[in-house]
Amino acid sequence: MCGLVGVVTSVDVGVCLYDTLTVLQHRGQDAAGIMTSDNGKLNLRKDNGLIKDVFRTRHMRRLTGQMGIGHVRYPTAGSTSPALAQPFYVNSPYGLALAHNGNLTNTEELSRDLFKADLRHINTDSDSEVLLNVFAHELQRRGNIKPTPEDLFAAVSGVHDRCRGGFAAVVMITGYGILGFRDRNGIRPLVFGSRQTDNGNEYMIASESVALDSQGFNLDRDVAPGEAVFIDVNGTLHSKVCTEPGDHTPCIFEQVYFARPDSLMDGISVYKARLRMGEKLADKLKRLRPNHDIDVVIPIPDTSRTSALELANRLGLKYREGFVKNRYIGRTFIMPGQSQRKKSVRQKLNAIELEFRGKNVLLVDDSIVRGTTSKQIIQMAREAGANKVYFASAAPPIRYPNVYGIDMPAASELIAAGKTNSEVEELIGADWLVYQDLDDLIAAAAEGNPTISRYECSVFDGEYITGDVDEMYLKRLENIRNDAAKQSKKNGSAKHHNLVSDLHSDG
Repeated sequence: MCGLVGVVTSVDVGVCLYDTLTVLQHRGQDAAGIMTSDNGKLNLRKDNGLIKDVFRTRHMRRLTGQMGIGHVRYPTAGSTSPALAQPFYVNSPYGLALAHNGNLTNTEELSRDLFKADLRHINTDSDSEVLLNVFAHELQRRGNIKPTPEDLFAAVSGVHDRCRGGFAAVVMITGYGILGFRDRNGIRPLVFGSRQTDNGNEYMIASESVALDSQGFNLDRDVAPGEAVFIDVNGTLHSKVCTEPGDHTPCIFEQVYFARPDSLMDGISVYKARLRMGEKLADKLKRLRPNHDIDVVIPIPDTSRTSALELANRLGLKYREGFVKNRYIGRTFIMPGQSQRKKSVRQKLNAIELEFRGKNVLLVDDSIVRGTTSKQIIQMAREAGANKVYFASAAPPIRYPNVYGIDMPAASELIAAGKTNSEVEELIGADWLVYQDLDDLIAAAAEGNPTISRYECSVFDGEYITGDVDEMYLKRLENIRNDAAKQSKKNGSAKHHNLVSDLHSDG
């Protein structure tokens, strides 16, 4: 999961991109990067770390130009080396820079084809670099000195013919404009918007609508599945559906966890969807535990607050903030290694004893992934004096790996994989546990946009909508991307840090 932004304006875009990436920081805390184009000269700064750490005043002064793209990253594929920070760049044709959110499911095949048939070199193990080179090759095949919008759309069509998986991308074509496109199923999100200035229309393409809001852009609409939008340097918008769209199946985990509540995702208010998740979870709890003895409902900050509040209201229970969150600790489920996750949970949250002492507490979380956070938090609640600790998840049990851009690649690391709800209940140490039903979760999202009939729910139901994921693929993915493999890659990256430094790094 990553955050993307592309901007074409009549003034320098560096500060605008920086501010927008700050708003999208929740989508990636591992690395960040910005590339701008100033009269044909490209300016790049990227590195591992948070936005505030990657960009200093000296970098911002060099990020001049009236168009640019930015990226924040979680390492869902590839290593954590600084060389994998985005945007990626190739000089042929025209000079192309790409920022990508998602995962390709046929990366190995594409890498072989790029080397043997397209004669292109891939410098990293990132599928984003593969995607860029596929697009570059398809565009180069057009053979025009000056690319037209139709050339770009034809190249995107070629990308769809060759690439499978979930992806959204923004591409800067030096001297010509910025292109955004989305996979044929619309798994990964992408929106665009405009603002009117004295110098004409200015445009932004981004992962979430909140990015547009923060810079005064109006949300025009979502990029449709299989569609590409191109904003040229004159501020003219061009769009085209470049492939036969599949079923529109956006990732439902955006609604559960990833997106900010003030975003609109595929026409759905994330905030309203999470309210409905709380309502439906409350109704299930009433069915299962009509004689419950819950004294207070406490959310696990931050993303569960909306659901927990509505659940408490629906059940007529007290809602209290029982945990204080340290804002400077990253998301724990995505951290490599159980020991690091356990340590970070204690650093991230601190219990307010007054809200727990002598009470039967219902803790509400957005989901349970590896179970590390849940177990630790339940223990913290007991240490704070809770009499009984119940646990409710606003999402169903996560039993299957994700292959479309979420860092859940190994089923063996998911606490609910191959286990009953009672077994998970025992493992996390809850007095009882209730999960959201998948049908209710889908209904909570679908109410916001009835035109979407299906969602990407593979982590819950094991159904991979691209049709190219089987047990052999999942096993290979687990071997490559499990905790042990990640740690090995991390150690290798640290050992050879100076050797794999990015080719276009601006220190």
